[in-house]
Amino acid sequence: MLQQSIALGPMGFSLHQLVIGLAFLLALLTGALLGRRHHVAVSDTLFTVLFVAFIAARAVFVVRYWGAYDGIVDRLDIRDGGFDIVGGITVGLGYAIWALWRAPRQRIPLSGALLVGGLTWGLVAGSAAFIEQQARPLPDITLADRSGNPISLPQLSKQQQQPMVVNLWASWCPPCIREMPVFEDAQQAEKDITFVFVNQGESAQHIETFMDQQALSLENVWLDPRNALGQATGAHAMPTTLYYNAEGKLVSTHFGELSRATLQQGLERLR
Repeated sequence: MLQQSIALGPMGFSLHQLVIGLAFLLALLTGALLGRRHHVAVSDTLFTVLFVAFIAARAVFVVRYWGAYDGIVDRLDIRDGGFDIVGGITVGLGYAIWALWRAPRQRIPLSGALLVGGLTWGLVAGSAAFIEQQARPLPDITLADRSGNPISLPQLSKQQQQPMVVNLWASWCPPCIREMPVFEDAQQAEKDITFVFVNQGESAQHIETFMDQQALSLENVWLDPRNALGQATGAHAMPTTLYYNAEGKLVSTHFGELSRATLQQGLERLR
């Protein structure tokens, strides 16, 4: 099973974040080796390219989903993972081309670094996305509803016969708590999509107390006391949100906190 995320103590990293980090490290290494041969440093330029691409990716995403944010603070809050990859790559490459034109001495080492980084990201991320979406059905794992009755995701999918959003959460996870009102609103508004909230490793009594304290009204809050769903899907950090189509096949995965904007993006891909 492909790892969707990795938990290191209280911190979690998605596979996509790790791939970007690996690609950038290899780009830095390549730039340093080629730069030494040509007696020029390119690390500062590489960091600037990454920064420009990062800002552009966020800006393009915010513009696309402007109405889904409440204010400027929410639009600046990158914890929701809202980035437009195509927009970031386009602007980042534009800046890199300008840097190559402006500094002729950097052209060979910078070009080599960008090529290695781009190939690494493209090959690893592309392969991971291909594996992720190769007929990965809903895990046939017996879970339980809040009354203790056994139930499974494939069983609910057959009953509903519509796309499904599965959220893995825990009450000790602050991002999970922050995103729950977003899910509550979506569950009430999106009647053509089934939302399921699978708690990882906590007791029914604890969950009931938590739901009452937070004044949440959510349907399909299920229990997974052995964290079996997280292990089956490769999601080892929370929150993680999985999007399945009406046929029960995985469409996309979002690691980390969701905002209304990133949830809207996920539902668009699901439809």
